[in-house]
Amino acid sequence: MDTAIKDRASRPQTPMQDQGGAGKTLKTPKLNTVIATVVVAAMLGYGLWSLAALKINVATLVDSIGNAQSFMTRMLPLDFPALPETAALIAQTMAIVIAATLLSTVLSIPLAFWSAGNTSRGMLSRTSSRAFVVAMRAIPDVVMAIIFVRIFGLGILPGVLAMGLHSIGMIAKLYADAIEQVDEGPPTAIRATGSRRLQRLVSGVFPQVLPSFVATAMHRLDINLRISVLLGFVGVAGIGKEIADALGRLDYQRGMALALIVLILCIVMELISGAIRRSIMGSSEPTRGGPLWLWKRLTGGASPKQPTAQRVTAATKRVSPPWTSSRIIKLCYGIVATTLIAVSVLYVLRDAMGAAGGVGVWETLSRLWPPDTGGIGMGVLVEELVLTIQIAFGATTLGMVMALPVGVMAARNVAPNLFIGKVFRIFIVCVRGVPELVLAVVFVIMIGLGAVAGTLALAIGSIGLLGKLVADSVEEVDPGVEQALRATGAGRVQVFFSATLPQALPAFVGHLLYQLDVNIRSATLLGIVGAGGIGYYLLEASRVREFGTVTLITLMVFGVVMLLELIAVWLRRSVGAKS
Repeated sequence: MDTAIKDRASRPQTPMQDQGGAGKTLKTPKLNTVIATVVVAAMLGYGLWSLAALKINVATLVDSIGNAQSFMTRMLPLDFPALPETAALIAQTMAIVIAATLLSTVLSIPLAFWSAGNTSRGMLSRTSSRAFVVAMRAIPDVVMAIIFVRIFGLGILPGVLAMGLHSIGMIAKLYADAIEQVDEGPPTAIRATGSRRLQRLVSGVFPQVLPSFVATAMHRLDINLRISVLLGFVGVAGIGKEIADALGRLDYQRGMALALIVLILCIVMELISGAIRRSIMGSSEPTRGGPLWLWKRLTGGASPKQPTAQRVTAATKRVSPPWTSSRIIKLCYGIVATTLIAVSVLYVLRDAMGAAGGVGVWETLSRLWPPDTGGIGMGVLVEELVLTIQIAFGATTLGMVMALPVGVMAARNVAPNLFIGKVFRIFIVCVRGVPELVLAVVFVIMIGLGAVAGTLALAIGSIGLLGKLVADSVEEVDPGVEQALRATGAGRVQVFFSATLPQALPAFVGHLLYQLDVNIRSATLLGIVGAGGIGYYLLEASRVREFGTVTLITLMVFGVVMLLELIAVWLRRSVGAKS
């Protein structure tokens, strides 16, 4: 009898036999999944059309070879500043970046607790806090810098305020997501003792999310270092302003030398912050699909979420922890970080006290409203906004074509050997270290003003982030499926296309949507250096003090970004992307 049941269960079922009920049919894809697939295909098609409309092809690149050779001739030899001047510029830039990241972190912590569903005081607190976080994320940092430069004058303070406030949009959101994923056991136990709400948050929630908070702040430090180059073009002090001044007077030898210094700084910062994150976060694995899982892949760290037994064991060791090499390293990290933060804050405060000042807060804010075209014409602005969208779609599509093979070869379970995997990983780190603005300036010089330069710059920049996410997604597939296929005698290529790729495909879709969101924002800003799109009019409006036009352009970009974000959220849910 048992054998007969097993034989029946092992046979393929017909549509009428499915689940043993008459009238049952084979499962068909859900309508949402079908629609989502059509939408994704349409977006990819629009990306390909954008590349064709922007005339990005092999012929365009071939025609620019002569300009590239001329640029290389004018760029070499590189003209580095004297060592004391270089050290001063690096110190000034790092002080701005560290102080801005500290400001955003301090402001994001209470906002995150007010925004998280399990720690907020009520619906009003949660809604208002999340609205503020979204607003800070939607307003471009360069717009904030333009406003603060007008209020406080040229210098360090505008950059700190612009980067610090804009960073809240990312940091507070991720902090709130981390708070919502904490183990409710410790806060509940503390509540049972009759403690107050603040005591529960400080003793029951904050220790659980602290490693995640540190990892997110370190990742944002890397991002702000790249952003500081862009803000230099609107008057914020540091290496970015020196690059803008050098390129403005066509001194490519000095400009590219400074850009190389930024590249080295970005790579060194990424390596240091990655080591710090790994040291702090340990080796625990986050819940797959959650925000901490995504940021483990974005930042190279791990989730602080550990099984309860591990946390209890760790808590018992805190009474008298041994002085292991790991503890000594963490202590050194803490001392160095505290010293750098203190020096940076003092440096910024000293500069702020000596600032000449601008025209005043109320006068500047009053000129931001109502929105106005500034004589440009609404039709022109809409046309440039559409061009900005085309640049973002074209760059994402082209970046995907380049990033997929790079990311796949960087994955340990797919690369032919460990050496090749490490080479591609190093390549990804180097590409991530180059600010898109520097790439845009180079392509503008070689190809000329216009959307082609901006698209190519964003496409190459996409290799860094998208390639890393693809590599991590490929490494995180279920190895059992791959091993089962290898056991049948399948080759490396067959295993990849039949087992690895199908598992990682939903995550790929999520990564593409994230990259598209990043490129929409970046395409707006690259117009500042003549790389096409509405960013050019944004900078010109700020230069002639048409702040109503700045507001109008910001609102237009905000509407596009929010629409794409809503579409991306729906697509992720529909296709099951784990990002």
